[in-house]
Amino acid sequence: MSRERIAGAPVSWGVIEIPDWGYQMPADRVLKEASSLGLSAIEAGPEGLLPADPAEVSDLLSGYDLKLVGGFVPAVISEPGAREQELARVEERAEFFAAAEADVVVLAAMPASEDVGKFVEIDGDAWRTLFESLRSVEEICARHGVEVSLHPHYGTVIERDDQLKRFLEGSEMSLCLDTGHLVIGGSDPVEIAALAGDRVNHVHLKDVDTGVVEKLASRELSFREAAEEDAFRPLGDGDVDIGGVVDQLKGSSYGGWYVLEQDSVVEAEPREGEGPMVEVGKSLRFLQARLGGLR
Repeated sequence: MSRERIAGAPVSWGVIEIPDWGYQMPADRVLKEASSLGLSAIEAGPEGLLPADPAEVSDLLSGYDLKLVGGFVPAVISEPGAREQELARVEERAEFFAAAEADVVVLAAMPASEDVGKFVEIDGDAWRTLFESLRSVEEICARHGVEVSLHPHYGTVIERDDQLKRFLEGSEMSLCLDTGHLVIGGSDPVEIAALAGDRVNHVHLKDVDTGVVEKLASRELSFREAAEEDAFRPLGDGDVDIGGVVDQLKGSSYGGWYVLEQDSVVEAEPREGEGPMVEVGKSLRFLQARLGGLR
């Protein structure tokens, strides 16, 4: 398998935008370890991890023989009062990613509430606003020459299986297939990969312990508590049929990135050669074995 289509994510090193998550490893170490493992690209992670100047981002990553895939862009786009400001923010990030020679805006449709731990159910008017906003986001990204991929995600307005399917029926936007968040929402990742077909243009491969994830989905655990209880596992060590997902994607001639994601909490700076990179390496080897001679 060519490594050119396998990328990493800073959250696998415990670097995330959620406050008080744990020790936030510096960018230089994350990038050095990602490169040393053989990954060829990385997502941006939380704002502030990489430089604010896209030219500086390109220079920094090239020093590690990495490129930028794109990144997570949360936006409140189902609320009419917030819509225009949020779309302007999406445009700002699309422009940034385009200038940094990245490929994709990974869009999360956030709730109006700042409490992202609650399950969110929006009404018919909000769905109509959401679909209108998604069309606007597609126009924004096309204008800047980057793809956009809707990310069903815990705590957003598209989390549960029925919400995901309503999105697929009501919008033409492409899908970020995140195997872990699909399970959290009660979806079967293999089924969704087949249902979405060539609408899948970005993939986050995340394995999970379904027993812990069920507690997360029912809000018995917070997201951090679930991560601390090893809800997220190296590929092949959890309960997700990662092999079945990969086979389905191969059958659909998927040509995008496979991003390794294992949400982790790091309590203190690990010794060199230890810490999250060990499990990222394990996931990488699993995926390379599954993909085999794909070119």
